[in-house]
Amino acid sequence: MPDTTEYEATFAFVDADSDGLISAQEYADLMHRLGDTCTEAQALAAIEAMDQDGDGLVTLDEFIGYMSDHEA
Repeated sequence: MPDTTEYEATFAFVDADSDGLISAQEYADLMHRLGDTCTEAQALAAIEAMDQDGDGLVTLDEFIGYMSDHEA
């Protein structure tokens, strides 16, 4: 299992505007940069899966929690 610093580095990479939150738009932009297709609905669903407080954004703690729970 990766340690939290690896998750923090990944989070910082996705958090394009460095506001400490990952939005659906940032998620979709990352998927497009990686050459993947991602609809607005898919991006919203991905954020919703990680978003624990229902504000539509993912914090570092939410991201770490999600990644830790879904480690293969």
